[in-house]
Amino acid sequence: MNYREESLKKHGEWRGKIEIVPRVEVDSREKLSVAYTPGVAEPCLAIQKDIEKSFSLTRRWNTVPVITDGTAVLGLGDIGPEAGMPVMEGKCALFKAFGDVDAIPLCIRSKDTEEIIRTIELLAGSFGGINLEDIAAPRCFEIERRLIEDLDIPVFHDDQHGTAVVTAAALLNAAKLVGKEIGALHVVINGAGAAGIAIAKFLLRMGVKEIVMCDRTGILCEGDGNLNDSKREIASLTNRRRLTGALGDAMKGADVFIGVSGPDCVTKDMVRSMAERAIVFACANPTPEISREDALEAGAAVVGTGSSEKPNQINNVLVFPGLFRGALDVRATKINFEMMYAASEAIASCVSGQELHADYILPYAYDKRAHEAVAEAVAAAARKTGVAKRSHGTISS
Repeated sequence: MNYREESLKKHGEWRGKIEIVPRVEVDSREKLSVAYTPGVAEPCLAIQKDIEKSFSLTRRWNTVPVITDGTAVLGLGDIGPEAGMPVMEGKCALFKAFGDVDAIPLCIRSKDTEEIIRTIELLAGSFGGINLEDIAAPRCFEIERRLIEDLDIPVFHDDQHGTAVVTAAALLNAAKLVGKEIGALHVVINGAGAAGIAIAKFLLRMGVKEIVMCDRTGILCEGDGNLNDSKREIASLTNRRRLTGALGDAMKGADVFIGVSGPDCVTKDMVRSMAERAIVFACANPTPEISREDALEAGAAVVGTGSSEKPNQINNVLVFPGLFRGALDVRATKINFEMMYAASEAIASCVSGQELHADYILPYAYDKRAHEAVAEAVAAAARKTGVAKRSHGTISS
C-alpha cells in the first residue's frame, strides 16, 4: 500500500479524525432545563465559589489540548499551524483510543514565545492538562518551562519527554537482552534538538554516566563558543572525556547509538566500530540514520527504528495516552521525572523475559495492556511524590 496516497484519500473522506459528541440527552424540556438553562446556573455558581469543582462538574478533568505552532511537524519542519492540523487530530484520536482522554487540537498562529505562553495560560482553565507538540527548539524549552512554573495542571512536551520515556523503555529491555548494565553504557545521541536533549537528560537521571551528544557539526563539547544556550547546557552535562570530532569519532567503542536526527548519516563502518553487542536506535523518519538491515549486517545486536513497518518501533504513542490518563485520574499538578520513569518501566515490563528477543523489545503501540500499565504506574508515582490531589481512587472511576 502507498500509505501517503491512501492517507490523502482517506482524509478527504473523513473530513477530520475527531468530533465532539454530547454525553447527555437534550430531547425534552426537562432534560434541556437541567443540562442548560435554568438548571445550569447551579453548577456555575458552585464553580464560582470553588474553582476546583470545575474538575468534578465539567469535562475539564478529562480534556487536554494538543497545542502546536506548526514549526516542527513530524519530519516536515515549519509548515505552519493549519498544515499541522492533521497530525494534531491524529494525536487526539490516539489519546481517545488508548487513554480515553478527550483531546482537542489547538494550532496557534504565532512563533512568538511570549504570545504562545500567554495564549495557553489564558485557555488553561478549560483543561485538565496541556500537551505541547511539534514546537521547534529552542523555543519549546522556554515555553514548557514557563508553563510548568505558572500552571497547576500537568504540562508535557511530547516531542521531548514522550520520546525520552519510550527510548528509555526500549533501552532498559535492549540492555537486558545484550547483558549490559544501564550505568555502564557508553551512549551516543545524534541530534541535539528537543528530543535528543530530553533523551540525554532522562538517561542521565536513570544512571547512564557516559553520553556523547552530536549535531550536524559533530560532537558537542563544553567550552565551544558556537553552541546555543540549550546545547551549551547539555554539553556541560555530557561528554566527560571532552571528545571532539565528527559523529564517526563519537561512535567508536560506543554501546548504544540513538538517532533523532536525519537520514543516512550513519554508515556500516560506524556501526562496526561500536562495542560488541551494540544497540542501534535509528529513529529519524521517514528515512532513518541507517537502515535496520545495514545496521544488523554491520554487527548491531539490537536495532530499533521509528517505523511502524519494522520490528522494535520506538513510538511515543506508547507513552502519552497512558501517562495523561494516570495524571488526570489523580488530578496531578505536574508530570515529574518519577512519573515518567515509572512509565518507562511499565512499558518495558509489558515484554516478559520469555518474550524478549532482538526483534521484540517493546510492546506494540496498539497493545492496550501497555497503556493501562502506564496509567497505573504514573498515578502511583504521582501519589508517591506528592503531586496528586486525589490520594485515593481515580476521577474516572
